[in-house]
Amino acid sequence: MSEIDKTINATLKLELKERIVTAAMKAFTKAGIRGVTMDDIASDLGISKRTLYETFKDKEALLIECVKQQEKEKEAFGAKLVAESDNVLEVILKFYKVSIEIYQKIDKRFFEDIKKYPKVNELIKESREKNKCNVIAFLKSGVDQGIFRGDVNFEIVDILVKEQIEFMLNAEIMGAYSFFEVYESIVITFLRGISTQKGQIILEKFITDFRKHREEKI
Repeated sequence: MSEIDKTINATLKLELKERIVTAAMKAFTKAGIRGVTMDDIASDLGISKRTLYETFKDKEALLIECVKQQEKEKEAFGAKLVAESDNVLEVILKFYKVSIEIYQKIDKRFFEDIKKYPKVNELIKESREKNKCNVIAFLKSGVDQGIFRGDVNFEIVDILVKEQIEFMLNAEIMGAYSFFEVYESIVITFLRGISTQKGQIILEKFITDFRKHREEKI
């Protein structure tokens, strides 16, 4: 095989891999991981089961690639928000709006099922630990901007917020209240607690405008 043929073959394999990951993630978040078989994914893409297994040895290997892709997209989106925003709070609030739309499209079964894959959970844990210092440094920069209070231990805050969101995604509370009500209570309460008067003004304006816009859409 010539070098040109090898390049073409590698490109086609990469394109196929990306197609599979995109289709799989869409299916997993819609019906839960256990509710989707490798046969389902192959059928949706119009490829053979053999081709699918030649690309990914099993569902967990495929799920790992889905999570990696999701992390890359999240990182790129975060960098874009930082570049386009005036301060830390603006970045968080923009991300909050987008994350609401994303979470509401994900079936609860996805979060329940993903815990049953040890390698995937280890990957998620490693990713969080890797980004922990960057997240804390990002929050601390809000102190320099006069947005966040300087007497806050952001390491503890980071842990508490992640734990609350994890609890929200797996608790019975989601049966009694809407996703939006619970998620808003976690994020807005957290932001109110760490914001200075300057930050409070920005936050309350966002809340008023955001809720008005949601009511108009409903």
